[in-house]
Amino acid sequence: MAAALRRLVRRVSPRVLTATVCRSAGHKSDDFLQHDALRRLVKRAVDEHRAVSSRLESGAVSEADRRALNRRLLDASALMEAFEETELLLREMEDLQTLIHNTSAEDQQMLSLLRDEHEELGRRVERLHKQLIETLVPPDDLDSRSVILEVVSGRTTGGDICQQFTREMFDMYQGFASYKNWDFELFNYTPAEYGGLHHASVRVSGECVFRWLKFEGGTHRVQRIPEVGLSSRMQRIHTGTMTVIVLPQMEEVDIDIAPKDLRIDTFRSRGAGGQHVNTTDSAVRLVHLPTGTVSECQQFRSQLKNRETALRVLRARLHQCMMGQQREQTHTARRLQVGTRAQSERIRTYNFTQDRVTDHRIGFVTRDIKEFMRGAEGLEDLLRLLQENQDREELLKLLKDNS
Repeated sequence: MAAALRRLVRRVSPRVLTATVCRSAGHKSDDFLQHDALRRLVKRAVDEHRAVSSRLESGAVSEADRRALNRRLLDASALMEAFEETELLLREMEDLQTLIHNTSAEDQQMLSLLRDEHEELGRRVERLHKQLIETLVPPDDLDSRSVILEVVSGRTTGGDICQQFTREMFDMYQGFASYKNWDFELFNYTPAEYGGLHHASVRVSGECVFRWLKFEGGTHRVQRIPEVGLSSRMQRIHTGTMTVIVLPQMEEVDIDIAPKDLRIDTFRSRGAGGQHVNTTDSAVRLVHLPTGTVSECQQFRSQLKNRETALRVLRARLHQCMMGQQREQTHTARRLQVGTRAQSERIRTYNFTQDRVTDHRIGFVTRDIKEFMRGAEGLEDLLRLLQENQDREELLKLLKDNS
């Protein structure tokens, strides 16, 4: 209360505050902070902070142990400080709410100042909540990786709507890469008629690319009235789908592929690309014989460069398969409750007729579909919400395990 009053005195000086102050019984602290398991984690951090500090002060530790202890001390301090500051801010918000309740409606200047201060504290609490979650939830080791991103057209009886939508999605990701200052390296691009796209694969590299794009993998649905044909004249809505595949780019040492397990096919490039297209066998297709996994690249004139690129894609696909096998047992129970969220399931709908994009995983809706598909702030906002949602789910699992 005193801290809230002091800030207001500085802003309202020389005005004298005469409001009656009492604690509001109806105000509730954030449920997240009241979770018993979280408080146990914080108490554990306090105990560890005390023990580590004592060891460091004793001086009887090696240099290697000192570095490890300092890291533990920083982790414990970050959790303690974020928790304590959040609780302090929540108490101040409660006091401000009481001031607002007891301030006369005629004193508009005071009410405005109190409400502004309450909103500012709320924003700070929200930032601290995110900091707490980031401190408690271990980061995904793959988040910093570049990705292999593929877009694949689905099938529909409505003509070329899927191919056109696939091209628009490809353009959206290219726009997002530009917005985030990422590199966007094209591996394969198979165009369709009327400006559509059957399939394309690219490597996207930059800062924390997989952290941002891993939520895009899955089936994306489009609903729109075709621009030409009978359906256009009748204003009939068609539905189509396309699939996005996002694979983390693996280091060369991650997957060892024996030469005897690899079949290499060469063929002539297809599509636009100049006089060399359809004249030399520069395109390369790799088949991993034990698993039947296939990758290909036809983007470059050099067969050697196409082979190197196809090998990178193949490693990423094999790693994805291995990771899926390793995580199968631990994720079975959760998938039974919330669905697999696999690429065969719809994750998002783009309704052009109603100018609406809906992400079905978190209920996100935006009405400006053209702005969203520009691949800038709109897509970034959604991906940030998906990140936060995943972090909250991981935190709830952590708290449950510590209950």
